Amino acid sequence: MIKRFVVCVFSALVAVAVAHADGVDDLKRFYSATQAMRANFKQTVFDQKGRKLQEVDGTMMLQRPNKFRWDYHKPYEQQIISDGNQVFLFDIDLQQVTVRAVDKVLGTSPAALLAGGPAVETSFQLSRLVDYEGLQRVQAKPRQKDSGFQVVIISFDHGNLAQMRMVDSFGQTTQIVFSNVEVNPALNTAQFLFHPPKGVDVVGE
Repeated sequence: MIKRFVVCVFSALVAVAVAHADGVDDLKRFYSATQAMRANFKQTVFDQKGRKLQEVDGTMMLQRPNKFRWDYHKPYEQQIISDGNQVFLFDIDLQQVTVRAVDKVLGTSPAALLAGGPAVETSFQLSRLVDYEGLQRVQAKPRQKDSGFQVVIISFDHGNLAQMRMVDSFGQTTQIVFSNVEVNPALNTAQFLFHPPKGVDVVGE
């Protein structure tokens, strides 16, 4: 009888711990457990009134520290690639590459929330949000006022990255839904290198 009581109490404590898990906890576990990631995504942009402006599919991957790659497919083909030192944004239609130092990008952009680490709280103020549609959510507000966006909301499905929702300084909302998420896959580091094609304009730092 005593053993059964102890088991019941332990089970109840586990249930309470799970019930009180939240987006902030999930984000911290994401940092500690995820050294690499690969996924498909669908990105949708809405204006201030909630009207859809753009929708595009793509693939992404990341590898700590600070390496990531986002490939946007048609109809808006772009590549955003970080080799850990520099970030390259290649607009295929415009044939233009914008280059920035990774430390300047990670300190002020949503990329820091995925490719960064536990020190992200130095750049973002994290707070818990109530669950929505079964997802655990965390809100991140940039500490710098000139970051270009107001807030980022990251959603987890039982600890697995599910969605990101960003509101920029103009009030537009970008929603990214992840699918086919692979945690800690073996990635080829060459995929995080970028060499501007001949003939394209290169601007930036």
